[in-house]
Amino acid sequence: MKKELPKVYEPQEVEGRIYEMWEKNGCFVGHRDPDKKPFTIVMPPPNVTGQLHMGHAMDSTLQDILIRFKRMQGYAALWVPGTDHAGIATQIKVEEELRTKEGLTRYDLGREKFLERVWDWKAKYGGRIVEQQKKLGASCDWSRARFTMDDGLSAAVRHVFVRLYNKGLIYKGSRIINWCPHCVTALSDAEVEYQDKPGNLWHIRYPIQGETDRWVVVATTRPETMLGDTGVAVNPEDERYKGIVGKKCILPLVGREMPIVADAYVDRTFGTGCVKMTPAHDPNDFEVGLRQNLETIRVLDDNGRVVEGYGKYSGMDRYEARKAIVADLEAGGYLVKVEPHQHNVGTCYRCHSDVEPLISAQWFVKMEPLAKEALRVVNEGETKFVPDRFAKTYTNWMENVHDWCISRQLWWGHRIPAWYCDDCGKLTVSESDPTECQHCHSRHIHQEEDVLDTWFSSALWPFSTLGWPDESSEDYKYFYPTDVLVTGYDIIFFWVARMIFSGCEHTGKPPFHTVFIHGLVRDDKGRKMSKSLGNGIDPLEIAEQYGADALRFNLVTGNSPGNDMRFYTERCEAMRNFANKIWNASRFLMMNLTIDTCELPERLELEDKWILSKLNAVIPEITENMDKYELGVAAQKVYDFIWDDYCDWYIELTKSRLQGDDEEAKVNAQKVLCCVLTDILKLLHPFMPFITEEIWQALPHEGDFLMLQKWPEHHVELDFPEEEKAMEMIMDAIGAVRTRRAEMNVPPSKKASLTVSTLEQEVFQAGIPFLKRLAYASDVTITGVAGLGADGEESARGMVTVITHAARISMPMAELVDLEKEKARIQKDLGKQKAELEKLQAKLNNPGFVNKAPANVVEAERERAGKLTALIAKLEEQLRSM
Repeated sequence: MKKELPKVYEPQEVEGRIYEMWEKNGCFVGHRDPDKKPFTIVMPPPNVTGQLHMGHAMDSTLQDILIRFKRMQGYAALWVPGTDHAGIATQIKVEEELRTKEGLTRYDLGREKFLERVWDWKAKYGGRIVEQQKKLGASCDWSRARFTMDDGLSAAVRHVFVRLYNKGLIYKGSRIINWCPHCVTALSDAEVEYQDKPGNLWHIRYPIQGETDRWVVVATTRPETMLGDTGVAVNPEDERYKGIVGKKCILPLVGREMPIVADAYVDRTFGTGCVKMTPAHDPNDFEVGLRQNLETIRVLDDNGRVVEGYGKYSGMDRYEARKAIVADLEAGGYLVKVEPHQHNVGTCYRCHSDVEPLISAQWFVKMEPLAKEALRVVNEGETKFVPDRFAKTYTNWMENVHDWCISRQLWWGHRIPAWYCDDCGKLTVSESDPTECQHCHSRHIHQEEDVLDTWFSSALWPFSTLGWPDESSEDYKYFYPTDVLVTGYDIIFFWVARMIFSGCEHTGKPPFHTVFIHGLVRDDKGRKMSKSLGNGIDPLEIAEQYGADALRFNLVTGNSPGNDMRFYTERCEAMRNFANKIWNASRFLMMNLTIDTCELPERLELEDKWILSKLNAVIPEITENMDKYELGVAAQKVYDFIWDDYCDWYIELTKSRLQGDDEEAKVNAQKVLCCVLTDILKLLHPFMPFITEEIWQALPHEGDFLMLQKWPEHHVELDFPEEEKAMEMIMDAIGAVRTRRAEMNVPPSKKASLTVSTLEQEVFQAGIPFLKRLAYASDVTITGVAGLGADGEESARGMVTVITHAARISMPMAELVDLEKEKARIQKDLGKQKAELEKLQAKLNNPGFVNKAPANVVEAERERAGKLTALIAKLEEQLRSM
């Protein structure tokens, strides 16, 4: 049964109650159904440390729109939520809390006790972002919520590690890796962000051994690493240096003898053409060192300080050491010159400290064999990117991918399942904790200290969350592969690529058929939101002020796949107004509703056929755009239909029937209003779920929840092209008359007779009631076009005329305005505008202004002069017509 709606829509009162109702009744649960096609989305798991920001709100909203849409289309829809343990971020938070509250470090507690603290922290704060997502309406199956360190997911991680190790695709080796001295851990290539920074190029003399007046000059951007130099390289084709290849030079300040070698890696045109080789601190030098058999000496420790053995430099921070070394080089006569040099510097994605390339024993995944299948599925279209330009970004990276460093020097995370034997020194890699060495059976074994990169576990997310590696899991068999991944372009390398190659390698199938890429949410000036700029906007505060529906609709209508969007808080106010418009339209219907069921009547009037035909046309357009992931376009079409067609026109067109004495006409109008509103609520529901559910619950309906109703479809029998065309002729005429009256400042209360000259006399005859009521006509006369004179004759007869594509509509001017008063008003306005234009033209004719003022200011004044000229012409035309 229908119920009354309150006078004012209060989202703060409605949203929590509606969400609780959905959750309590299991509306979000994804059920396996052999009679339905599955549609699965896995949520990109936010960090367990996280607090909802506008990027999360965008990502969550887009996923929720898709899952609600597919659920209503009849799919067995499942949206799997969860959170990521976020190794570095979480450990840093807990360590900070320990330090500030108790003055302790993790080492004071020991590994086991520290991990207990982290789990306590996770229990206390880990669900915060989940509750925040619920406030935005996320219709996830929370009963299937996963955490990357759940038992089942941890078992999957171990299974994959052991499997890849046994296939020779995981290995441990000493290589140059990216090291963050602040976070004190290795990073993968994808976790390094490059920034263009100003620096210097220092030119340094390295004396040639045994020769008092000869040296080579090397150029470096990092003089502190010279302490680890073990050679100098020149290009074998460089004629300048052929005579010194094979000789030795002396490392200044240290005294180390180093060979001068020839290697094609050296660019003859850069710097002096001589390059110092620091194999322990540069990836290219490392490769040259391997080819030339150079010594590898590491001179910076894990905290970015100079190691012992280097005199006064030992213990210095890398940048402190740089200053001291440069000063000593200059004092010793070794510094030739210093040049300013702009260069790309790698920074940690987490803390933004400069990353230090250094040699370290780490665990790696061989990427080349895994990349092949991951490239094929995208190149052959098994997995598509939306927009497709991001496929190129993906393939470029995958074609040039390096081995992935997967070990992290942390305690929080999946500990690497490898054990060292204290007796034979060999490794045991196992899914379950071993009690002895698998090689010599010694019980003296200890586990690897390092944990796995967080992205190693999230790479398995689309299938580990569904029960894999247990391939008999019913969820895995039914819901995998998933359908669409919704994510930002900023984690294509971090996550998307790794999920694709992991899915292909471990399940034999790509994990999803579509990757829907959205852009970043920026502030209203186009800047990235950040703590340092202080321009972040809390989505929950916006939702509290304007309603979650208004926030969601703002985010989606500003969205186009792959592109960044600017967030304007003012637009949330406009979307709240939209919500109020729907609410008020629904209240109007409720106040006039006497029916208990919602069904179309047998008899349909012209305006009924028009709205039904318009609705019938827009349904497939909205559906098509939803299927193409053009969610912003789909939302705009829903908005336009509701605001313009239903609220501004159809409700007005039916008021005379609703308020008349003809009971059948009254009931029929209610039925059409109710049926169209019901479909409107369905179309709008994925975008604005709360208000649509609340209104639907008040309407006559079948079923328990709007969110589980069937998505509207096109019905051929509701196409009325002729009636739609006819109604729009009448509406055009009404609009034209109202516009002309507004231009003349005629109030609606002042009615005038209309004469409509048209070839479509039958159409306009049927439209007389609408013209009388909505065009404020005292009476309407319909004539053929032959009886109508030219524009001049109309003016001479004191008529005001408006023209549409189907009709010419005339109104006696005397019935609209007091001619003398109106003339006086216009003449006064005309005088004012002419005076303003005269002043402006004098300004523009002044060379002093035109030549000295900024070009944009001059152009703006010219534009203003053009507008004033047009306004004056219009006022003069109005006077002539009188």
